[in-house]
Amino acid sequence: MLRATGLHYTYPGAARPALADVSLQVAPGRLLGLLGPNGAGKSTLMAALTGLIRPDAGDIRWGDEPLDTHAGQPRVVALAPQQDAFYPMLSVAENLACFAAAAGLGQAAARQRSEQALAQTRLQDWRTRRAGQLSGGLKRRLNLAIALLPAPAVLLLDEPTAGVDPQSRAFLRQVLRALADEGIALVVSSHLMGEIEALADEVLILDQGRVLRCAPLAELLADQSRRLTLDLAKADHPAARALLAAHGELRPLDGTRLELRLHPQSSPARVLGALEAAGLALRGAEFGRTRLESTFMALTDEALRDDA
Repeated sequence: MLRATGLHYTYPGAARPALADVSLQVAPGRLLGLLGPNGAGKSTLMAALTGLIRPDAGDIRWGDEPLDTHAGQPRVVALAPQQDAFYPMLSVAENLACFAAAAGLGQAAARQRSEQALAQTRLQDWRTRRAGQLSGGLKRRLNLAIALLPAPAVLLLDEPTAGVDPQSRAFLRQVLRALADEGIALVVSSHLMGEIEALADEVLILDQGRVLRCAPLAELLADQSRRLTLDLAKADHPAARALLAAHGELRPLDGTRLELRLHPQSSPARVLGALEAAGLALRGAEFGRTRLESTFMALTDEALRDDA
């Protein structure tokens, strides 16, 4: 198990810490989803977990041993970063050979692991293609293939499906779920709430370097069992807000959607009936299908976050 306890880290000259008392654990075969607004500390946490930076305080362990014991050993922890992490002038196969050698694999093991990584990411047909000429989705798959070469026990992925088409995103999700089923511990950061809902066993929500929640996904979604999501025509919002306020706590979501946290004495049927009686046009409603986005927005508030 990968376990981090009480991590603190402040970049030189920074006004506030990038990580402040961050703790987590990831067991083999489990996938931890990492969520947070821009500047929350997700990339810093990834760097600490891979040993790329040394925390100012705290402890990171793989099993009973400090992670420092395994520094430089990608067979324990490997990272597939958000940026392209390969040589664009080399072919896919040449990149794999290069990074297999860097991971300390012998020739026979390098060939075997390269073929396995190609198969896992379905890059066999692209082995001779120059990496810089690949599409965005294929580049993400090459990043993943390189990270898989040493057969790591823990795999960290930073925005693994950023900027890819829906088919590539669906395929990458299948791969990650299959890797967890094989017993690899995974940490996946993403801004896509639906992706984390589809993949994660546990979720850690980070903001301004601090852990706001770390819990099983089912527990986070259960927090929203009395929430009704409504989609109304924009012109009806003022009247709808006044009407809905009597039935619970109201919060705007994106676009034309509103979220209503129902009072105990209210019900979805009562709310929908009141909207119909008032002649307000309802384009859609959801109850019982909880969304991680609601918990995330409630914890981190709705203020726009810009990268520092």
